[in-house]
Amino acid sequence: MAGWVECVPNISEGRRLDVVEKVSDAIRSVPGVMLLSVESDADHNRTVITIAGPGRAVLEGAFRCAAEAKKHIDLNQHTGEHPRMGATDVIPFTPLGGSTMEDCVELARELAERIGRELEIPTYCYGDAALREGRGNLVKVRKGQFEKLKELIGTDAEREPDFGPHHIHPTAGATGVGARFWLIAYNVNLETQDVEIAKAIAKEVREKDGGLPGVKGMGFMLEEQKCAQVSMNLVDYRKTGPQKVYSVIEQKARERGVEVRESEMIGLVPRDAIDQGFKEATKCTNFTPESVIETRIESMRSAYDAPQAFLDALQSKNPTPGGGSAAAMTGAMAASLVGMVSNLTLGRKKFAEVEERMTEIRARAETVRAELQQLAREDATAFEAVLAAFKLPKESDDEKKARSKTIQEATRQATTVPLRTAELCAEICELSAEAVHIGNPNAVTDGGGAALLAEAAAKLAADNVNINVGSIKDQDFRSKTRGQLNGFLERVSHAAGRARESVAEATS
Repeated sequence: MAGWVECVPNISEGRRLDVVEKVSDAIRSVPGVMLLSVESDADHNRTVITIAGPGRAVLEGAFRCAAEAKKHIDLNQHTGEHPRMGATDVIPFTPLGGSTMEDCVELARELAERIGRELEIPTYCYGDAALREGRGNLVKVRKGQFEKLKELIGTDAEREPDFGPHHIHPTAGATGVGARFWLIAYNVNLETQDVEIAKAIAKEVREKDGGLPGVKGMGFMLEEQKCAQVSMNLVDYRKTGPQKVYSVIEQKARERGVEVRESEMIGLVPRDAIDQGFKEATKCTNFTPESVIETRIESMRSAYDAPQAFLDALQSKNPTPGGGSAAAMTGAMAASLVGMVSNLTLGRKKFAEVEERMTEIRARAETVRAELQQLAREDATAFEAVLAAFKLPKESDDEKKARSKTIQEATRQATTVPLRTAELCAEICELSAEAVHIGNPNAVTDGGGAALLAEAAAKLAADNVNINVGSIKDQDFRSKTRGQLNGFLERVSHAAGRARESVAEATS
């Protein structure tokens, strides 16, 4: 699965922020996963976590979220305004670029099976991932919440889980895993402590009671903020977006002599769901440009696409990006220089004989450059995963074992990424040596420069491989990795030498 997905695990903890951080660190320990937002609400006693990345990586991140939440959250001790049935209550997947709803359904069902089998938590597939009639609607799946499901799972065939044991987990409850279109969690707070007004408005705006299409809503009392809230899920913003529902609620509140205090967005929203002037029109106190998921992803990736931003990030006190990312970006620059030599050669009659080969060299250099840019991001993510793994708890024997396993997995990925960088830099060295030999002689120093950069990048990447592989316990992996790396460096040395010879001949 090549495409990206969004996943929004909801955990039943919004007050003990140390627990929220432990769950977040477990997610961060997975290479390739972007942790986009973590939003906790004390009144709801719930935290909404938004992650994105390649499908397989996101699945692993969501699993580690559920595993960590199981360790720290006991629903027998949990109270809060939001309905819940599990420590990790729901885990929905939504397609992003390059993925489909079918991909998300596959991921959801696989994750549900794994949570049931490995964590012994009963799981229900909902939304587009539902395996049984009537389970498309999460409200029906979660009906009765943890307390009622303790009685029903194992006694009522209608509440039998899709995966896992046929009894509630004594502390972690049950989990819903789904695939769905974008859901926007949106709340409107009223200038009143009369919760009945919020409940009445919620009933009037929600679809099931004849209100707005695609709106689910409930009325709550927020004790800490001393106000009533209309809390909503907008399940299809194409039918009813946040600005539209806000205006309806504002009107219905004023009909009851009540003003709107503010609104708030929970999690991230797609760009198409937000109208111009949304923040001011809806008194949305927590909305910023980075509340838009596309903007957040672009922002997190921009440091590796914009040279100035990358250089600023590289010289900062943060551990990432570091040498591995610098190696990959240097290799990408080398690939660009190979492309330059190709472009200065193609289309000229005097180089017609090499037109076909130079076209191939240019195409391959462009492909390698794109992968090296991606590796610059992945190298930083991989090292962050190592740091997060070392923060995992190590009090019990089980925790020590799980922590050690996670550290080894993260370190293996932190070795694999620079190894691939070294391999691609070897290829760029070879392409540059050939481009210098057959290409436009006016660009010979540019082609030679490509070889020099690729050689330096490969050696820097090799240093990162060597410092990480020494921590890997798997002797076969260590031996294989070092053998591959030596092969790449031999290719680099040979190709860079040929490129230098061509440059020396042209400039003597």
